[in-house]
Amino acid sequence: MATSQLAASSVTASARNLASLQGLRLSTVKFSSFGTLKPGALTSRSFKRLVVKAATVVAPKYTSVKPLGDRVLVKIKETEEKTEGGILLPTTAQSKPQGGEVVAVGEGKTIGNTKLESSVKTGAQVIYSKYAGTEVEFNGANHLLLKEDDIVGLLETDDIKDLEPLNDRVFIKVLEAEEKTAGGLLLTEASKEKPSIGTVIAVGPGTLDEEGNLKPLSVSPGNTVLYSKYAGNDFKGNDGSNYIALRASDVMAVLY
Repeated sequence: MATSQLAASSVTASARNLASLQGLRLSTVKFSSFGTLKPGALTSRSFKRLVVKAATVVAPKYTSVKPLGDRVLVKIKETEEKTEGGILLPTTAQSKPQGGEVVAVGEGKTIGNTKLESSVKTGAQVIYSKYAGTEVEFNGANHLLLKEDDIVGLLETDDIKDLEPLNDRVFIKVLEAEEKTAGGLLLTEASKEKPSIGTVIAVGPGTLDEEGNLKPLSVSPGNTVLYSKYAGNDFKGNDGSNYIALRASDVMAVLY
């Protein structure tokens, strides 16, 4: 039987309940700390604590996945293995990708008596929330099965500043953090206060009411806004500027 590649959501098991692993119908199991182990090679003396990371692997006989409802299947963009200067990055330093290509969409969702098709189409390049969805591996590639609402926006270029938000998302260029204290002392990166003010760059089309009617957002591009401090997804543009994409409900005020 095929090798099981362990990746996404974590399950923690102690040495006392190793017996629960014996029911896995696998010929080989891979652990990052131990390499490749054959069934029966695991004993309570081998370790005190084991963290098993399990991923959904679609059997080779299945060649496609059809999302249901308002779910979308995204082929995950490969992780950058080198810096712009050509330096190889260790696995621990490689940032988790938040983008990919839509390869399949569900039939949509129903709100009230209104049937709505998905607002994203096959082939679209999208950015999604960092911890959204379920990872699925098939045809030798990693995919993410997630709800359409977890997609932040469309991005057809390599620069996040060109993001086109979807639904109720607001895309903001973050105000630069203060470099000095009032007394003139330089602040380290760790001690800088995280800003929660920025300029709206783009907004999604809006939210849907209970009858499926579109309600535009109350903020517009160019507005300076105050937003919830720990909301949204942070991004860095090619020019070094910081951006954040969050829901309109996380915007607390417009500043004049």
